Amino acid sequence: MRDYLLMLFITAAVTLLLTGPVRKFAISIGAMPEIRARDVHREPTPRLGGMAMFGGLLAGFLVASHLPHLEEIFTQSSAPRALLSGAAVIWVLGVLDDKWGVDSLVKLGGQVIAAGVMAFQGLTILWLPVPGTDGIYLSDWQGTLLTVALIVVTINAVNFVDGLDGLAAGTVGIAATAFFLYAYRLWYGYGIESAASTTLISAILAGMCLGFLVHNSHPARIFMGDSGSMLLGLLIAGCAVSVTGEVDPSLLNQTVDGRSGSAAMVPVYIPLLLPLSVIALPVADLVLAIVRRTWNGMSPFAADKGHLHHRLLQLGHSHRRAVLLMYFWSALFSFGIVGYSARGAKSWMLFGVAFVCGLGLVLLLQPRYESALARRVPPALVACIYRRRGELSVPKDSAGDRRASAGAATGD
Repeated sequence: MRDYLLMLFITAAVTLLLTGPVRKFAISIGAMPEIRARDVHREPTPRLGGMAMFGGLLAGFLVASHLPHLEEIFTQSSAPRALLSGAAVIWVLGVLDDKWGVDSLVKLGGQVIAAGVMAFQGLTILWLPVPGTDGIYLSDWQGTLLTVALIVVTINAVNFVDGLDGLAAGTVGIAATAFFLYAYRLWYGYGIESAASTTLISAILAGMCLGFLVHNSHPARIFMGDSGSMLLGLLIAGCAVSVTGEVDPSLLNQTVDGRSGSAAMVPVYIPLLLPLSVIALPVADLVLAIVRRTWNGMSPFAADKGHLHHRLLQLGHSHRRAVLLMYFWSALFSFGIVGYSARGAKSWMLFGVAFVCGLGLVLLLQPRYESALARRVPPALVACIYRRRGELSVPKDSAGDRRASAGAATGD
């Protein structure tokens, strides 16, 4: 555990230290586009934050390859080499897009190439976990197609959710932490050595997100751009692929320390549920965006202000609160699946998840409750309450005025 935590902090430190110089470089070359209609920030902000994140990734793998307890991962597994190759391709594509802009179809083609490079070097899905079986093994072409599809979908899902300060980095960081806990349990707790590469990748990914969040939290001093969001999407997809591509499904049903593997370990279908859970919100946002744009006669790649984070702002949430709510739901999905894998389906856990979901819904609808409050109590009292909280600057109030000011703050 200490080696993996060391890699997390080294990656975070390198990313943190590189982000400042990268910001100055992005400003000097003009990688700071004008504000678009769908943007929620008010001042031009430099991009290319993905350069610092890629530097943190390289530093993490370089140091890990020289540590006695981790160097075996690079000799026994092709995952690190394949992941670095695909990451380099997607990073170069993202840098070009951040500086000059790249056509959406060209970008999609580059994503397919990056995923294909990873699959060609052996990082592919070899089996699908199915309850009641040892897993369904896939042929080479089936595994390759499924791997490319999963990576491309995840890249675009993370890219779509990158709309608020710190949202993409925080969401992926939560997902990477969940992957780390799950993979470390497989490797250290149950002796499945092939899960070590996933443990290392997820630790480095969490460090990249943590280091970048220092500069990217609201108000952000730099954006990760496509060079960062597509890189994060590829890496989190790489975690999912490495779990189902390197861990032998038969090991999940073996006896461990005298206990039945199916009872003592995670259920066999958790490797499939966990990747889906950690990207549930980005994928849901991606699907809704495609349906919404197609329904309105637009291209699926056309930008708009209908993403989930835009909806939260339209409900009246502040920038920080909207981001924290997205963190909340991501953590609930990710750690809920990890908790289920560790404890099994116990009634108290189901009640706990239901309670937390109810709490999340209350927080989600809180601005509506505040609007109702504004209509029922004296205007002067409401103005005093919100002025103290920093949410109202004008003593005069009506619910309509508050909604109008909220709309102005979001750029609508």
